[in-house]
Amino acid sequence: MASQAQPLNIIILGGGIAGLTTALSLTKYTPANTPPPNITIYEIRPLPATIGGAVNLTPNALRLLNHLGALQEIRANHYGKECLAVEVFDLYSGSKLAESSFRGDEGKGLGDPPFTALRITRGEALKGVLAVIEKQPNINLVFGKRTVDIKEFSKGVEISFEDGDIAKGDILIGCDGIHSVTRLKHVEPDRKAVYSGICNAFGFAPRRKCDDGRYEDVHFETTAMNFGRRGILLTSFHNEDKDFVYVGALMQIPEIVSRDGWKAAGADAENVRKDMLERYAGAKLDLIPHLIQDAQDLFLWPVFTLSKYGKWCTDRVMLIGDSAHAMPPQGESTGMVFEDAVLFSRCLARWLEKGNGTPVREAFNAYENLRRERIETAWDESQSVVKTVQETGWFGHKIKMNIIPWYLWWTRAYREKHFIDDVTACGLGY
Repeated sequence: MASQAQPLNIIILGGGIAGLTTALSLTKYTPANTPPPNITIYEIRPLPATIGGAVNLTPNALRLLNHLGALQEIRANHYGKECLAVEVFDLYSGSKLAESSFRGDEGKGLGDPPFTALRITRGEALKGVLAVIEKQPNINLVFGKRTVDIKEFSKGVEISFEDGDIAKGDILIGCDGIHSVTRLKHVEPDRKAVYSGICNAFGFAPRRKCDDGRYEDVHFETTAMNFGRRGILLTSFHNEDKDFVYVGALMQIPEIVSRDGWKAAGADAENVRKDMLERYAGAKLDLIPHLIQDAQDLFLWPVFTLSKYGKWCTDRVMLIGDSAHAMPPQGESTGMVFEDAVLFSRCLARWLEKGNGTPVREAFNAYENLRRERIETAWDESQSVVKTVQETGWFGHKIKMNIIPWYLWWTRAYREKHFIDDVTACGLGY
C-alpha cells in the first residue's frame, strides 16, 4: 500500500451518481498531511448516463450535496423544484389523505442547517455533481470502458478492459449498480440481482393549457403519490417553470421485460401507455388520464433487488451503493448512496491519518460496522413498498387508504430522524 507520502491510486468502477459522489468525498476528506488520491472513474457507457426519472432528494441528501459543493451547482443552474412535502391521494376520490413533510417545526426544513427536499431529474442531479468533478484535478473520468476481469494482489488491484487496456490501483471501489461487475466478477459472484415483480413506467408530460391560456390545474403542490388498486402513480413537478409533469407508475408486472430497462418505441410505447390507462382508470381527476396520454419518452424500468445480507468487500475492494445493497425505492434511496460515500471516505481518511501500517481492510471493516445496521433496517422497510404496490380489490384498497394516514403519523418521528442524521459528524468508532 502507498505510504502517506504518496497519494493513493484509487479505481472506481461506475460513473453514475454513486461513483461521482464517492470520488468527491474521497477528495474532500483527504487528511491535511496527505496528498489527494489519484482517482480514476471508469464508466461503461460512452457518455454520462442521463436516463432516469425524477428523484426526490431528501434533507439528508441535500445536506451532503451541499457539503460536497454539488448543491451549489444545482441551485446556480436552477435545476429541480423544491418539495416541501410528498402528498398522498386516493386516486378514485381525489381526496388528499396525508403527507410526508420536510418543512420541520419552523417551516424552514429539517436538520442543522435545515433543508427541505428537491424533486429533480436524475440527469440534472448528475450534471450538478459533474460540474464539481470537473474542478478536481485529481479525478479522471473515462467513458466506454467495459471491465472483463478483476485481479487482487497483496499490494493492489488490476482491472482488465474489453479493449485490452489494463488499470492498476491500490484499492478498487465498485459503484457500478445493481448488476455490478465488481460484485459479480470478484466480491461475491453468486449474489445476483433478483427481479422484485415491480416495474416503474415513467415519462414526462407537457402540461395542457386551458382556453384562456392557463395551465391545467393540478391537485398537488409539487409531488403527489396517487394510490390505486393496481399500483401507485407518482405525479410531480421537477423544474421551477412547472411546464412538465413527471409521471411514474410503480406497478406489479409478473414478467421481467428487461434487465436494465428500455425506452419504449412505436407500438411498444403505446402498449405501455394503454396498460397505464387501464391500471389507473376511474381516477376522479381528469388530469390523471391526461398526463398518461401526454407522457413523452416512455421508459419501462424493472426494479431489481439484492438479498438482505451479502459480502461488501475483500481486502482491497469495496462495494458502495446499489452494488452492495440494492433494494426497492422507498423515498430516500439516493440520500443513502450519498451517506455511503461520505461515511466510507471518512473511514478511509481516518485510516490514513493513523498511518500505522495496518491493512486498508481496517477502514473497510470500520465502515461496515457503522453502516450494516442502517442498511439492513432500510432493506426491511423497503419490503413494505413491494406490498403497497401489489394489486388489491376495492375492499383491500379502502383498508389501505385508512391505514396510510395513521402509518405516516406514527412513523413521522422515525423518518425525520433519518432526514436529520448527519454522517459528516457522527463518530467512527476507531
